Amino acid sequence: MPRSVNVEYAAHRPIRTRNKPYYRLAHWPLWIWVFFLSAGPIVFRLFAYGPSRWTLAWLGAVLVGTGIAAIRGQLPGVEPAPYILRFTEDKPNPLYRRICYTFAWNVVVNFVILNWIGLALAAVTQHWYLKQIYSTGYFPIAIVIWTLGLFGLLPRVKASTAGEGHERRFFYGSVWAACVAQPLLWILWITMPRTPFTNIAKLVIFTAALIFMGMLAARGVLPRTRPILPGKLMVAD
Repeated sequence: MPRSVNVEYAAHRPIRTRNKPYYRLAHWPLWIWVFFLSAGPIVFRLFAYGPSRWTLAWLGAVLVGTGIAAIRGQLPGVEPAPYILRFTEDKPNPLYRRICYTFAWNVVVNFVILNWIGLALAAVTQHWYLKQIYSTGYFPIAIVIWTLGLFGLLPRVKASTAGEGHERRFFYGSVWAACVAQPLLWILWITMPRTPFTNIAKLVIFTAALIFMGMLAARGVLPRTRPILPGKLMVAD
C-alpha cells in the first residue's frame, strides 16, 4: 500500500452489533433511489418532461418492493444487525447484498457513461442526442453490468466478503464521483446556454470532476474510501 494512501486497521474499528432504528430508516431511501433510477429511460423522461403515470407507477412499485425488503431486513444497512462485523472476514455474501449492490453499480456507472457520451457528441457535432442515447444505450450497458454482478465480478458483489475492506472503497469512491459530477452537470445544464464553447466546457468540467473525486478516493481522503487492513499498527522504537 503506497504511503500516500490513508488506511484503517480492522483491529482499531469498534464492533457494532446492532443497527439503531434511525440508521436503518436512513438507508431505506437510498435503496428506493437506486431501484427507482434503475428504469433509466423512464427517469430520463422524468427529468426532461416531468412526472407521468409511468414514473408514478414505477415509484409505487419500488416503494412497495423495497419496503417489504426493509421490513424483512433484506437491504444493506437496513438489517437489524450488521452482517459484516470485521471487514477482513471471509463470510458468504448474502444474495440480497449481491442484488442490491449490482443494481447500485449500474446506477452509478450507467448514467455517467451515457451523460459523458452525450456531452462528447455535443462537443463534436454541436447537437444533443441524450434522448436517443438513453433510449438505445441504457439497457445494453445495464445488461452488461447486471451480468457481471450475476457472476460476482463486481466489488461488494462477490460470493465472499473477504475483500470488503478494499472493495467498499471502490464502490464509495465511484458513488462520491457520480454524486458530485452529476449534480454539477445538472447545474451547468440549466444555467449555461447551449453553444459550441459551453458544450465543450460542460464536457471538460464533468470529466474533471470525475477525475478529481476519483483521485481523492484513491488516496483515501473521502469518507469510506480508506482501505481497511488486517492486524494493527506497528510503531518502531
